[in-house]
Amino acid sequence: MAPIPRLKTYDGPVILSYGFRPFFLAGAIAAILGIAAWIPQYFGQIVLPNILPPPAWHAHEMLFGFIPAVITGFLLTAIPNWTGRLPLQGRPLLFLLLVWLAGRLAIGLSAMIGWLPSMLIDCSYLLLLGLVIAREIIAGKNWRNLKVLAIVGLLFVADVAFHLEAHYTGAAQYSERAGVAAIVMLVILIGGRVVPSFTRNWLSRENPGRLPAPADRFDEALVTSAAIAATSWILSPDSILSAALLLIAAGAQVIRLARWVGWRAWRDPLVLVMHGAYVFVPIGFALNACAALRPEFAQPSAGIHAWTIGATSGMILAIMTRATLGHTGRALKATRATVVIYVAVAISAVARVGAALEAQRSTELLYLAAAGWIVAFAGFAAIYGPFLTSGRRKSP
Repeated sequence: MAPIPRLKTYDGPVILSYGFRPFFLAGAIAAILGIAAWIPQYFGQIVLPNILPPPAWHAHEMLFGFIPAVITGFLLTAIPNWTGRLPLQGRPLLFLLLVWLAGRLAIGLSAMIGWLPSMLIDCSYLLLLGLVIAREIIAGKNWRNLKVLAIVGLLFVADVAFHLEAHYTGAAQYSERAGVAAIVMLVILIGGRVVPSFTRNWLSRENPGRLPAPADRFDEALVTSAAIAATSWILSPDSILSAALLLIAAGAQVIRLARWVGWRAWRDPLVLVMHGAYVFVPIGFALNACAALRPEFAQPSAGIHAWTIGATSGMILAIMTRATLGHTGRALKATRATVVIYVAVAISAVARVGAALEAQRSTELLYLAAAGWIVAFAGFAAIYGPFLTSGRRKSP
């Protein structure tokens, strides 16, 4: 059987030639604007024309705006490799991007158009993304990746629930936790593939010896413990049962990370940053357990931001930089500027978690977290934006 061509004949704008190009750039821009607008909202300096209260707007646009854009870029790039099918390009890709953008505008202007139209416009994006992924997985008979589709489906349900819960109760506590849990589980699932894989490749080439443990039933049990704990946390975050399950999951994720022997690849920042981001997965489980057992010590936002900034956004930057380099024909090597953005997002995570643990210095730490975040994603846009908008570099 003849090999399937990686790309259809395409002579349109380069940025629409592959899913990672527009969505990585759009995600980085959304990350910058989202936090730049959130900090003055948090301190009461500006008011945006949306129905959601500022904390709910912030949570929604991070969970259901910024992160899904990057997830889309990753999945539209990975799925053709998983299924052997051609990638989405050109007008269909542009349409998907415009639907995502319409959702951001609908949320931002929800006070003008009403909560129901904003919900329908916003939620249509994750529904459409799920349908695209389902079509590719079914057509390619790539059944092992139905787990990824299930997580995207859960994120869609959480988005719908977020709008309904916020409208009818004035808050979105359950749906916000469901969105966070879905994203953490996606980090756990995708991280379980890419982190040991890239670590193994580097070690085999540069530092022969002990390699990451292969995925097996024990690894599946570690993942299952995380899913059980996350489910309990969604339903009852303050219960003793949830705290116990969260602590078990934290220990399980420490074991999982140790099995990937990341310390042996410390000389490659592109690999090390993935391990560093994954460290925040067990930290998030532990901090959420602490919030249930000792709420006077740890606010719930500590564990949530360990997951969302440390684990998720750290992994996002790791994957976006590596995928952009690899798919644009550039060497898989982190420059000093790239290392700076890795450090910046780590500082943002530590500062934001610290703000939830140290009330007396929370204002300074919040500003530091925002600054680190903006440096990280503005740095990505400045460094990698030209790669995303220009043609693939030809091999010498």
